[in-house]
Amino acid sequence: MPSGPVPVASTWRDRWAQGRWSNGTLVYGSSGLVLLFALLLLGDFAWSLKERAVTPVAQVLLKQMQASDLFIALVVGSVPAGLGLLLGPIVAVRSDRHRGPWGRRIPYLFLPTPFIVVSLVGMAFTPDLGAALHSVLGGASPGERVCALIVFSLMWSLFEVASVTANAVFGGLINDVVPPTLVGRFYGLFRATSLLAGMAFTFHLMGRAEQHFAAIFIGIALIYGLGFALMCWRVREGEYPPLEDAPAAHDATSAAGGALGRYLRECFTQPYYLWLFLAMTLGLVAGNPVNSFGVFYAKHVGLGLDGYGKYLALTYAISLLLALPVGWLADRWHPLRVGLTAITAYGLAMLAAGTLVREGGQFALAFVLHGVLSGIYLTGTAALGQYLFPRTRFAQFQSAMSLMAALGYMVVPPLMGAWLDATGNEYRHTFIASGALALGAALAFVMVHRHFQRLGGAGGYRAPE
Repeated sequence: MPSGPVPVASTWRDRWAQGRWSNGTLVYGSSGLVLLFALLLLGDFAWSLKERAVTPVAQVLLKQMQASDLFIALVVGSVPAGLGLLLGPIVAVRSDRHRGPWGRRIPYLFLPTPFIVVSLVGMAFTPDLGAALHSVLGGASPGERVCALIVFSLMWSLFEVASVTANAVFGGLINDVVPPTLVGRFYGLFRATSLLAGMAFTFHLMGRAEQHFAAIFIGIALIYGLGFALMCWRVREGEYPPLEDAPAAHDATSAAGGALGRYLRECFTQPYYLWLFLAMTLGLVAGNPVNSFGVFYAKHVGLGLDGYGKYLALTYAISLLLALPVGWLADRWHPLRVGLTAITAYGLAMLAAGTLVREGGQFALAFVLHGVLSGIYLTGTAALGQYLFPRTRFAQFQSAMSLMAALGYMVVPPLMGAWLDATGNEYRHTFIASGALALGAALAFVMVHRHFQRLGGAGGYRAPE
């Protein structure tokens, strides 16, 4: 399958009237397209609720167990990034090369689901399991609090291994089944669904996380298990081109070495992709300092968990209104241009916030601005990989970008946590750090755009192989 440009949906109304949409061997009528979107968005709602709700509730639980900011950053931030660094590329490449009756994506989405459910239930009962471990160890126990932290860390690691496996190929499924002419609009709906999940959690449940974390974890486990299982059961993948013959190898070690060499050569030897990976990575991790410690910043300036949840819900509501227009703009103007504009505005706004914010009302305004501008960036660039990566090896190149992002997520949270511990929790520095990372992303996107123009630009782009 050649890697050509994703066409602009200039005649999508005509296609809707004719009831003909396609992606590879998949052909949809209008009703089939609606069903496909409904199933994918159901899976996205379950996935987004897991992504948006589990981390802040885990942070609240760890604070209740008197964990330091550095410990929270390491366990909740660096561990997932490290697992993504190790597992993401392996899963993505195996998925690209898998051929089976379920397709090449569905098995890697369905099989981790029970482990995510079990780990969430385990986190719900962390205090009880910690007390049981303390009792079993007796005199050798490091203390009930430490035992609870050990249990949480183990459950969190299981949760992240399973999540990384599914996350590595979820975008690949969308790439393989959604008609390319609608990918920007689909990601607008995708973003809207994600925001609805975030609003439902932050507005109604965030303020109750300290008292009812167990019920929240169990509820997310049930929604995720049922929603993702239904999506995997009903979504069907098409036929894929035959695999290229892999180079012959005399033993498993040389085969693994050859596969690794090929992966590194294809993904990391062209300056264009290196700039693209850097830009996307910095753009993704730019909001991490504020996202990682915003809940503590809100308590520090007197808003509390309930206030934090309400303002977070407000950012989601505004972003929800913007999701479809931004998705349409990405299809019409190109995600690269939308991303460059949005990340530049975000960087300048966050640097200003880090300089000016001193009390609760100012924090609330800056926090909403952080959420809205970063939301525009994330929605506008959600389909960037579909536009710029080779379509036949989409998951492989997506995993290479995720590998770079994992490095960023491994470094940024602990550095930010250590800095906050050293400065007496001066949380306004999180805005400054986010702004600096965003402007770095903007500079990298400028370099990407120069390469993009040489490769044909919006009208004739072809992804380098």
